[in-house]
Amino acid sequence: MQDKIQLKARELGEKLKKLSLTLATAESCTGGGIAYWITSVPGSSLWFDRGFVTYTNLAKQELIGVNLNTLDKYGAVSQETAIEMANGALLNSKADVAIATTGIAGPDGGSKDKPVGTVWIAFAQKNKKTCAVKKVFSGNRDNIRMLAIDYALSFTSTSPEGFSS
Repeated sequence: MQDKIQLKARELGEKLKKLSLTLATAESCTGGGIAYWITSVPGSSLWFDRGFVTYTNLAKQELIGVNLNTLDKYGAVSQETAIEMANGALLNSKADVAIATTGIAGPDGGSKDKPVGTVWIAFAQKNKKTCAVKKVFSGNRDNIRMLAIDYALSFTSTSPEGFSS
């Protein structure tokens, strides 16, 4: 899976370079994994601005401006929080586009409404509507995190809904 993820990071970089866009990440459950794979690509400094690892609610508030009311009302693992994270990454960087992840990688922390494996992945681009996708991955903690990274990179590098100029 690692070769597949690195290829997707490379494809994302090629797309961003072609469109003259730069990227920021805001990661919770993936713990900087997206930024890791992006920076494994030679020349990524041309299209990757920065990554925020905002594992706690306080970090989400302090570093990328997630609203306390959002966290209280919807929780850290929600569409609303993921969208605020992606928008906050844009507002607190020089990037044109952003990816954000928030979820429950396990093995604990899940509930009936938000089982282990629930991950929200948000995509933001300046002057465009931010969108978020909910996925429920299965497997152990490492597998869930890798699947979330893989999905985020896949969506942005290949789908028509991904970033555009």
